[in-house]
Amino acid sequence: MPGNRARVLVLHPALGPLDYRVPQGMHVEPGSIVVVPIGPRQYAGVVWEPERMPTEEIGDNRLRNLIAVADAPPLPASVRRLVEWTADYYLASPSAVLAMAVRSTAAFESAPTIVEYRATGVAPERLTPQREQALERIGERQGLVRELATIADVSEAVIRGLVKTGAIESVVVDTDTSYPLPDPGFAPPALSAEQAAAARTLREAVESQSFDPFLLDGVTGSGKTEVYFEAVAAALAAGKQTLVLLPEIALTEPFLTRFSQRFGCEPVAWHSGLRTSQRRRAWRAISRGEAMVTVGARSALFLPYRDLGLIVVDEAHETSFKQEDGVHYHARDVAVMRGLFEQCPVILASATPAIETRHQVELGRYAELKLPGRYGAAELPDIEAIDLIKEPPERGRWLSPRLVLAIDAALERGEQSLLFLNRRGYAPLTLCRHCGHRFQCPNCTAWMVEHRLIRRLTCHHCGHTVPTPRACPECEEEDSLVACGPGVERIADEAAALWPDARTAIVTSDTLWSPAKAAEFVQRMEHGDIDIVVGTQLVTKGYHFPNLTVVGVVDADLGLDGGDLRASERTFQQIMQVAGRAGRGEKPGHVFIQTHAPEAQVMQALVSGDSAAFYAAETEARREAGAPPFGRYAAIIVSSEDKTAAEETARMIGRAAPKGDDVHVYGPAPAPLAMLRGRHRFRLLVHASRTFDVQQAIREWLGALEWSAKVRVAVDVDPYSFV
Repeated sequence: MPGNRARVLVLHPALGPLDYRVPQGMHVEPGSIVVVPIGPRQYAGVVWEPERMPTEEIGDNRLRNLIAVADAPPLPASVRRLVEWTADYYLASPSAVLAMAVRSTAAFESAPTIVEYRATGVAPERLTPQREQALERIGERQGLVRELATIADVSEAVIRGLVKTGAIESVVVDTDTSYPLPDPGFAPPALSAEQAAAARTLREAVESQSFDPFLLDGVTGSGKTEVYFEAVAAALAAGKQTLVLLPEIALTEPFLTRFSQRFGCEPVAWHSGLRTSQRRRAWRAISRGEAMVTVGARSALFLPYRDLGLIVVDEAHETSFKQEDGVHYHARDVAVMRGLFEQCPVILASATPAIETRHQVELGRYAELKLPGRYGAAELPDIEAIDLIKEPPERGRWLSPRLVLAIDAALERGEQSLLFLNRRGYAPLTLCRHCGHRFQCPNCTAWMVEHRLIRRLTCHHCGHTVPTPRACPECEEEDSLVACGPGVERIADEAAALWPDARTAIVTSDTLWSPAKAAEFVQRMEHGDIDIVVGTQLVTKGYHFPNLTVVGVVDADLGLDGGDLRASERTFQQIMQVAGRAGRGEKPGHVFIQTHAPEAQVMQALVSGDSAAFYAAETEARREAGAPPFGRYAAIIVSSEDKTAAEETARMIGRAAPKGDDVHVYGPAPAPLAMLRGRHRFRLLVHASRTFDVQQAIREWLGALEWSAKVRVAVDVDPYSFV
């Protein structure tokens, strides 16, 4: 392409690459972040190699000028290759993938300061309900006007009004302050012989600066974090950047503490909870190569690291690494590809690796490092199954007598207990005992979940919330509503009734919605201010509480419902992870699994600890079914607010489906969640052999069809959710 033209991938999801004229005196190169005109508006974009991003070329006389080049380093070639690969593999728009790499558009502006706002503690003379709500929810937090309005769930005008009254003040924040540098020699740990051997292998891989994927497979409490920290230390010593991916925002705070103890300062954090100023500061430091270690959620994977020397995916088996909206990518798999493009090692750390990861080890593509025992005096807990048919709880209760006795004994010894149920709220279904009316979400094919703590009925799919009514909306009978089934709030009520003197904490994404809340919970546990934790899968990940000795899994069968191909594996992983919270100190741990199916293969494997036999059987079942990793799946989800339009489009897509021995298309059929956020949904499932090019087939298949603008067709390659 001539020097006076530039091909730009614009941050506009509906547009492909566009050509622009480069004004005289302006210098751009592949990767340059630029501002371009589209109609009357301006958008950010990235200059791309024309041969890698073909488009219809137009004459020089029709080109519009680039407006400006951003004050930011060009996007590295490795990031551009990652954007291309992700868009191609997951059948996504390159623009949508690029948006994840240049998410902080504020970072392109050269202003080194930004004005934020915070509460002063002075109440305004006129305190309206909205102003009162705003000040209560903002608390000690600060941010832009729009950020505070979002936190407080009020309009920006309410925040501006509080600024005028002096209840909220402005504060200038320096967004270009450099981050402290972690010290690889600050506090090296004393490693066991097995840990030291694994750490040595990882250090050598970092020093060789080549692509090496590793599975760091160690039981819970075996010291995987300490081992991969030695690889981080090697990257720091070589002047290279490190990325550590965590599956949940709530895990960042405990991780930051452990990191500080090892390296003398915190790493750079990247997650959805950051303010604009924090996001801008982190993005610029990462792109300039000044942020040496970044810890973040899956979106941190696409940031423009200048000199990446190591990638760690912690809890790599976690399904939350798969993004279910927008670009349907799996961060574990994309992390391996990023390692390939960066030519650096990738460490997948897990106590319960996914079958897909184990298969890569068997094929010799990943090297496996095993840590078979717990560190120090800690031993793996004893695991017992409680058959709920033979040992049922008392009427109206959910905890069996044996589990109750175990918690009694733990409380007497001054030890902590954990009750695990992967169901938020008080009850999953509320109905009227008088007429049988069930509360269903108006936007989704889902029941409204009662949250008694906030006196609300909530849909966990779209967020629709209504106050819990006193009377049935159908028959108008008062006090007739009945909660069916348990959620964590109901189990917490039962715990309060059984142990009125015990201090109980509920841990879910409703209560631990920020790193600060997670840190507060960890502190209370470590100080012994909590006796019984009642929590969802959020408590299964990464926490280390030496005084926690009893774990009760309230309903181990819950994850086996729904016909998901990974249901048994996911149940095994989740319960092994929650069991791993017990007995992490010198005190032995005991785990009780309440189940109606103690003879099920997954329950037998959990009790016996024979994970090898369980995984062998699961892997063989997948092989026979041609399911991943031995075959390929892709889902096509057709949705619209108009049910007829969605169904007709789905049928049209089904009629045009490719046929052959290597590929089968099932459906269309209404999705299990047939309505989501007001949209009717139909699904087709593509099942193909491992060697079949699913992406190309779908590209040609859907590319030859046209459908109404009110219908949305999404493709999910390697789906994890089947609802």
